Amino acid sequence: MRTYWNYNDGLTLLNEWQPNCWIQVTCPTDEDRQHLENEYKIPDYFLTDISDADERARYEYDDGWMLIILRIPYVKEIRSRTPYTTVPLGIIHKRDITITVCYYETNMMIDFVSYQQKRGVGFTDYVDMIFRIFLSSAVWYLKRLKQINNLIEKAKRNLDKEVNNESLIGLSRLQDSLTYFATSIRGNENLLAKLKFKLQIDELDADMIEDVNIEMTQARETTNIYSDILESTMDTYSSIINNNMNNVMRTLTSVSILMMFPTLIASLFGMNLINGMENNAHGFAIALIISVAVSGLIWWIFRHKRLI
Repeated sequence: MRTYWNYNDGLTLLNEWQPNCWIQVTCPTDEDRQHLENEYKIPDYFLTDISDADERARYEYDDGWMLIILRIPYVKEIRSRTPYTTVPLGIIHKRDITITVCYYETNMMIDFVSYQQKRGVGFTDYVDMIFRIFLSSAVWYLKRLKQINNLIEKAKRNLDKEVNNESLIGLSRLQDSLTYFATSIRGNENLLAKLKFKLQIDELDADMIEDVNIEMTQARETTNIYSDILESTMDTYSSIINNNMNNVMRTLTSVSILMMFPTLIASLFGMNLINGMENNAHGFAIALIISVAVSGLIWWIFRHKRLI
C-alpha cells in the first residue's frame, strides 16, 4: 500500500506524488514494487534487501540513491515462539524523492504518522524526518520493553505459586526477544553514529541526534538489565527444579530402603529351611514385630541424619 504525505506544513495526505513529499509504502505488493522500480528507477535490490527479515541496520549508496535500513520493534501473533522481535524499515532517498518501505504493518509507524499530525509542524527536510524515525524507534523499543517486563513479572508470580513448563517456556521466549532487541538497538546506534558524518545536518538536527542517542542508550541499557534479570530468574528456577527433584529422589530412596528390611526379614523367615520357628504359634507375630522394630530404627536414624 502506497501513501503520499506532504510534510512541509504538518503532515497532510496527498492523492499523488509531488516533489519533496514522503512516500510511505507498507506491506508492498508486486504492483507496488514494480511502480517504485519503474516510476522512480529505484535499484531493485534495495527492495529485496528490505524484504529480508534478517537484514542488519546499515546504509549504502548506488547511482545517487541512498538506502538506510534500521531495525524497528514488531509484535507477532500471541502464539508465536518469539512474540517480540524486530523487522527492517527501509528509507530510500534521492534529491526530491523520499520513500519508506516496510514489509510489516507496525504500531510504530502508525503512531509516528499520528504523532506528526498532532504536532502540526512537519519536517524541515528529509534529514529531519530520518532522525525523527530513529527517535520514534527508540521510544517504541522502550514501550515494548515495559510490556516484556510486565510479562516477566506475571510469569514470576505464576512460578511462585507453581513451577510449570508453560511459564518457563514463556520466559525463554522473552529471553529470545530481548536478544533480538539488544542486537537491533546496537546496530541502530552504530548506524546513527555513521549517518552523523554522511548527512548534511544543521543545529536542529544535532539536537535531535542528541535526543536519539539518549533514548537509544536508555533502551540498550534497559534491555541489558531485563536480560540479566531474566537470566538470573531462569537460573534460580532451574536450581529450584533441581532441588525439588533431589528432594523427591531422596524421599523415594529412603522409602525404598525402609521397605527393604521388612522384605528381607519376611524372606528369611519364609525360606523352606529350619529356622527354629516352624512350630512356633507366634512366628508370624514375631516376624512382624521384628520388621516393625527394624523399620522404626532405620526411620529414626534417617530422621536424625535429616535424610527424610
